[in-house]
Amino acid sequence: MTYVMSDLHGEYRRFLQMLDLIGLTDEDILYILGDVVDRGEEPVNLLMDLMKRKNVITLMGNHDYLACELLKQLVKEITPDTTSLAPELMNQVLEWMDDGGINTMLQFRALEPEQREAVLNFISGFPFIEIVEIGEKCYIMSHAGLGNFEKNKKLKEYTVYELIAARPDADKRLFEDDSVFVVCGHTPTCNLCGENRIYINQGNIFIDCGAVFGGKLGCLCLDTMEEFYV
Repeated sequence: MTYVMSDLHGEYRRFLQMLDLIGLTDEDILYILGDVVDRGEEPVNLLMDLMKRKNVITLMGNHDYLACELLKQLVKEITPDTTSLAPELMNQVLEWMDDGGINTMLQFRALEPEQREAVLNFISGFPFIEIVEIGEKCYIMSHAGLGNFEKNKKLKEYTVYELIAARPDADKRLFEDDSVFVVCGHTPTCNLCGENRIYINQGNIFIDCGAVFGGKLGCLCLDTMEEFYV
């Protein structure tokens, strides 16, 4: 079976509960559509777990991207002799902290140097887009969907912003072929349909059910379209 979820945001316990609920086996594949880190209580514990799972593929989210870029800079900038950071970097870090990065930062700092390097290498390797075919259906997956969609635009032509940070038009069908679906997280479904549930509309599948905001962690089985919630 092929499963997909998104926007875990450090909700490590809920992630483990979801794995129990769906009964994930080594023969199954789970796609996580970004935003593993920030806001929740255990972002780094979640990352360390995901690093060990060969059948879990994590895509890049806007929070993952920013955290990785800033942590790479901080690892280089902060030495025993460091007394202050460059103003631009300091402002970026403060903005990140204000947007939920504090737990990611503190837990990353607690790691051993080799663990830090492994974590940064892991996040750096997150793909921005994945395409999965199941039966006659095709699922195009990214964190934020396909921003600034154009009919003849190739998938490789989408920018980082368009794949991880753009906001979708939930009522717009992107592909004329009704066997092609775009699956994304990023925008909580309560903002789209008024409920914390997986929202499917016009060939778009939205799966961020607002777990870290008091909503639910949602997971969809692409083979059966069965929905699971924790």
